[in-house]
Amino acid sequence: MQNLTEQAITAADKTFFQLRKDIVEGVVLAGSKLSETELSTKYGVSRAVIREAINRLEACHIVERKANVGARVVSLSPEGLVDLYQVRESLEGMAARLAAQNMSDEEIADLNALLNVHSQDVKNHGSYYQEAGDVDFHYRIILGSKNNHLIAMLVNGIYHLVRMYRVQLGMSGPRVSTAFDEHKHIVQAISNRDGELAEMLMRRHILYSKNNIQRKLAPEQM
Repeated sequence: MQNLTEQAITAADKTFFQLRKDIVEGVVLAGSKLSETELSTKYGVSRAVIREAINRLEACHIVERKANVGARVVSLSPEGLVDLYQVRESLEGMAARLAAQNMSDEEIADLNALLNVHSQDVKNHGSYYQEAGDVDFHYRIILGSKNNHLIAMLVNGIYHLVRMYRVQLGMSGPRVSTAFDEHKHIVQAISNRDGELAEMLMRRHILYSKNNIQRKLAPEQM
């Protein structure tokens, strides 16, 4: 199985992975300016390595360049959330439908085993943090679609921007247990090879997640 926990071949890869993780998890703040000089000191690499990492992060949609400003981490905004989650709802809904058709019995068993692990985290810690890659429920289903174009659009396109919203705003509070229950129902539909139901449940799950994050982003507007 393809794994998003990529192997760092070069020092540049290692820096890119670490900076991406720090941005997704909010160690490097959303909306902050990226200084090649400061980052080269922080990560102990040359400015050229940082420049390459920033270029790669721009392709992941979590860094943007603006005239007269330079490179910045994207801001998490209500407008950005709506645009992103409209696309996510459609594409991940399709992924769930295809996963119900195309995942092997072994892959579905692994998905159920993953949920059992997550269940303990939810019970013991009251949070639902998932590392990127194979331990991420959504990532498993995206791969399970077996559609390479869809995988590229989600994993290489919007995955890490989605993770910024999820990790920084969506994985704590009352939503945790309901999100986990929604995951269980999606997996049950996939286990039953009911693609239509899996798609509907995934789309609804992502809509609920969007509404939850929206309240945290703009409480004064709700």
